[in-house]
Amino acid sequence: MTELGPVAWPPAPIKTERLVLRQPEARDRAAFIELLASPEVHAYLGGPRSRDELERELPGVPEQPGGFVVDLDGSMIGQILLRRATEHLRPAAVGKVDLGYLFLPRAWGFGYAAEACAAALDWLGGVLPGEPVVLATQTANVSSMRLAAKLGFAEVERFQAWDAEQWLGLRSPVVPFA
Repeated sequence: MTELGPVAWPPAPIKTERLVLRQPEARDRAAFIELLASPEVHAYLGGPRSRDELERELPGVPEQPGGFVVDLDGSMIGQILLRRATEHLRPAAVGKVDLGYLFLPRAWGFGYAAEACAAALDWLGGVLPGEPVVLATQTANVSSMRLAAKLGFAEVERFQAWDAEQWLGLRSPVVPFA
């Protein structure tokens, strides 16, 4: 059991044309620290964490239920998270699957986030057919807003949190005809 219910975790790696979505390994620790300490990555997420704090606290294999490492040519370039939304988000989101993603700045602008998120959503649709998915981002994060639209998320609401306007989108499930 995972945060996603009866879904077996970890799943087999998910392969796309250029990427592999897989479980974290010890070799990913430095990339996780870089990702979580990056001011650019956390510009719309309340700011980065201290590199020293991360060095002390991050385990040898940084695992997170519902988390995939996004691997390009054998190196971590980002992370995808699929987890149940809690009341920290918005009432409209609670209980739905929340899609989150973080990518290292050197991986921005190549379509990796769209490719990885689409693959994760396709996988989710196969293991939890009909499951609605939410995504939250700051409206000021233009790249994230563009990605949400590309992935098929439609606006549910805007709200104020963390001293900024936030956007909540819903991706309705695609249910195949029987």
